[in-house]
Amino acid sequence: MNIYNRSSIVDFYTKHSDSKIPLEIWYEEVSKKNWKSPNKLKDDYGGNISILKNSRAVFDIKGNDYRIVVEINYENGWLFIKFIGTHVEYDKIDANTIDKYKKNKKNKKS
Repeated sequence: MNIYNRSSIVDFYTKHSDSKIPLEIWYEEVSKKNWKSPNKLKDDYGGNISILKNSRAVFDIKGNDYRIVVEINYENGWLFIKFIGTHVEYDKIDANTIDKYKKNKKNKKS
């Protein structure tokens, strides 16, 4: 899978140093995959993943201390990170709609 927003992983583990190795392992594993459906994703990760609507999934990281919400374009092999956070932070979001790393477009005045 082509993983977009790798910088969000680095930013996160810079603040949460105990997540660095688990996130790097996750990144390496996922980048070698080529899932064509949610069922194939579930086959690989079983109980460590939740499949959501809108082609989204939630990965448990470091024994469920952290969570990553992603959106997957199965046809093109793209994975977009929408959220990385602690379990407590995850409980406060809507994983079906969160897009923490979306760039804000501001209207420029002429």
